[in-house]
Amino acid sequence: MKSAQPKPQDQPEVLRGKMHRLINHLIQLQDLMYARDQQQASIPGSRLKQLDDAIRTLMEELPDDVRGHFERMSRKAPPALVPITGNACSACGMVVPVSQVHAVHAADVLYRCANCARFLFYPDQSVRRISQKRRRGEPMQVGIARFSSPALMIPKLKANSRDEALEVMCAGMEQAGFIEDRKHLFEEVVRREAIMSTAVDPGIAFPHVRGVEGGGLALSLATLPKGVKFDEGSRSLTRVIFLIVIPTAASAFYLKLLSGLTQTFRDNDHRNALLEADTPEALWKGLIKATRSAIP
Repeated sequence: MKSAQPKPQDQPEVLRGKMHRLINHLIQLQDLMYARDQQQASIPGSRLKQLDDAIRTLMEELPDDVRGHFERMSRKAPPALVPITGNACSACGMVVPVSQVHAVHAADVLYRCANCARFLFYPDQSVRRISQKRRRGEPMQVGIARFSSPALMIPKLKANSRDEALEVMCAGMEQAGFIEDRKHLFEEVVRREAIMSTAVDPGIAFPHVRGVEGGGLALSLATLPKGVKFDEGSRSLTRVIFLIVIPTAASAFYLKLLSGLTQTFRDNDHRNALLEADTPEALWKGLIKATRSAIP
């Protein structure tokens, strides 16, 4: 029976090395599970066997005690592994004692949140989402307007590659005051794309970053008349890109959002309305109109 508990003879630096490898293993496993959930939400049946096989292999390599708890939490209340942000569990918001924050950072053992029982880790760096405060007297937003704005619309973007398009979109999120570090956001988006492309037919992609600090979910939209290859193995071009940053607490809602966007913009008329928009305001109106029923 494999166990994640430290052995008496292990030296501190050996323990830290083992725990860092285990935490990275869990992060990779959870990323694959997210990718599978996204495939199920956007294109049921597509590439699922490949993902299931990879998930099964990584799961079997875990120590028995860690695997058991990870599987239970993933079924009961995903995600099973969450970062500490602002000295609190990013999933339930429970404040973590300073001494335990330091211990989680040191990574000598694998810690759980005392409130929600999720595994905790200390991120080297995370994307920070800036909170958007509602002005006094301003009406409550509904639908897409809850987490996007005309400032995040980029119509008829001229880009020669996926990365060039993503760099422009990340910069736009920073300039509009939604995130703090465009460079780190771009790096995390590309890292996620390396696991499995988020491009789906017909010519739509949903690049995203999970586990962001602060604020809520945010969405940017760009249209590319000429299109770019989002996946080197694909023959089709992507012409509509939704870039989404997702706090841990919004992970479940993100899948509903993804499903709604996919169903809406598979419709040629809705998709063409976006591609024909030539100003941020026109693109925003097209997005709001198309998603009114799918994303209330």
